[in-house]
Amino acid sequence: MEQNKAFIQVKNLKKYFKVGRKAILKAVDDVTFDIRKGETLGLVGESGCGKTTCGRTILGLYSATDGDVIFDGINVHKLKGKEKKEFTKRAQIIFQDPYASLNPRMTVSDIVSAGMDIHDMYTPRERLERVYELLNLVGLNKEHASRFPHEFSGGQRQRIGIARALALEPEFIVCDEPISALDVSIQAQIVNLLIKLQKELGLTYLFIAHDLSMVRHISDRVGVMYLGNMVELTGSMRLYEKPLHPYTKALLSAIPVPEPNIARNRKRIRLEGEVPSPINPKPGCRFVTRCSYAKKECYEDTPVLKEVEPDHFVACHLY
Repeated sequence: MEQNKAFIQVKNLKKYFKVGRKAILKAVDDVTFDIRKGETLGLVGESGCGKTTCGRTILGLYSATDGDVIFDGINVHKLKGKEKKEFTKRAQIIFQDPYASLNPRMTVSDIVSAGMDIHDMYTPRERLERVYELLNLVGLNKEHASRFPHEFSGGQRQRIGIARALALEPEFIVCDEPISALDVSIQAQIVNLLIKLQKELGLTYLFIAHDLSMVRHISDRVGVMYLGNMVELTGSMRLYEKPLHPYTKALLSAIPVPEPNIARNRKRIRLEGEVPSPINPKPGCRFVTRCSYAKKECYEDTPVLKEVEPDHFVACHLY
């Protein structure tokens, strides 16, 4: 498949949750984007913006309220039975919390090989050899296979989680904030490991994160979400050098700069105003109550994500 051709197409994806008799929480609301074969698409935004829900809905861990996810020409949300089981071999997830995502009663070998058991892959001997191979691939060794999760550090546990995600030889992996629960000193090691594995195995990533500087390091393109909507999507370098949406500009202005002289003269954009509730949201732009450029149109019409420059999409009435 060509590098610039969409491998995964997310079309008007919606995921709503009932939170009362009439209240609807619109966690993901009409989101459209694509992911190209072999690339890393970063997904950023504040806590509660719908990043994780979007990733899990793409994989089918949550059933979509509306919209389609086309994976290599197949509509994921219409799969059932054997076809859906086959899809899970091709698409996996690395969870955020390496402490909560590993069963404390299972050995590392059992955790990593669980998917192989479900899909009836390999003989018992081949399975153990595959576990050793995967542990070596993520920077652990075969002596670790018989140990339990509590015997490992956070970084080592996340390596086990990565090995588990790779066990079925997937083509696509959702990395759901895989570094946010780790020490800063370990974060770069895990990100560099993911980059190395992508090159060696030809993987495609959806990389969900809060750390904007780390997203810049690993991503080819970056999408910015705000309260369930995609507000900007473009190449990583372009987004960081020329952000268009007011929310993106505010996000990027908050990135710490290691050079004191630059940091001292840098203008931080501080957002004021109330964050609207994602429960039964009003028409118009979700960012309108915190935007210094807001005009009448912003309160009445919801902006649509549109291409304003080549491969640079933004949902804002300013453009």
